[in-house]
Amino acid sequence: MTNLVSKGTTVCQGCGMELMARAILEELGENTIILTPPSCSAILTGFGDQTAWKVPAFQSNLENIAAYCSGISTALEFQNRTDVNVVALAGDGGTVDIGLQALSGAIERGHKFIYICYDNEAYMNTGIQRSGSTPEGAWTTTTPGGKKESKKDIVGMLMAQGIPYIATASVGYIDDFKKKLEKAKDIDGPAYIHTLTPCATGWRFHSRETIKIAQLAVDTNLYPLFEAIDGEI
Repeated sequence: MTNLVSKGTTVCQGCGMELMARAILEELGENTIILTPPSCSAILTGFGDQTAWKVPAFQSNLENIAAYCSGISTALEFQNRTDVNVVALAGDGGTVDIGLQALSGAIERGHKFIYICYDNEAYMNTGIQRSGSTPEGAWTTTTPGGKKESKKDIVGMLMAQGIPYIATASVGYIDDFKKKLEKAKDIDGPAYIHTLTPCATGWRFHSRETIKIAQLAVDTNLYPLFEAIDGEI
């Protein structure tokens, strides 16, 4: 199989997001358009003529990646193209916080695209600041005494909108993630996969432990894996 993400990227050692990126294109193939906001995933998208993606890729603003997905999906629809996967790859800050309005609107309108959130539970790319996805009690540079608020239930919010396909996943169980991608690409409408992605840099663990920590979150039921098709879990 052709590797559709370049080798030797400049993401952090032990980055689960890079593993996700490779798994996405292994499953969806070269007929895929990747969109990233300013975030850790933007490191793969790059700048100017430098990029790690070997498929068409586009970097949006932080708040409107789902709106760009809507436009591209609509353009493909007008061209009667059903063979192209439109995929957003965004962090928790650009999803549960700054990008929530555009995401909610795109889901309400029913555009066909796959939105994948890699949840490392803070704004890791800009200095480990707290996000709406940071758990209660967690240390970040802006919550040095521990976050006082609970983690935002983005999956519950989107399920309440009636999204046709939604799932949780973990980089610790990448085969499960790929199976959910396989289902998501056949959905006639929006699909969302929320993926726990431990960050060695921000969480302060050794880079070799990324997969172990991701698996432990699932195995201890701290982060349950499930999917819901037309609201049925």
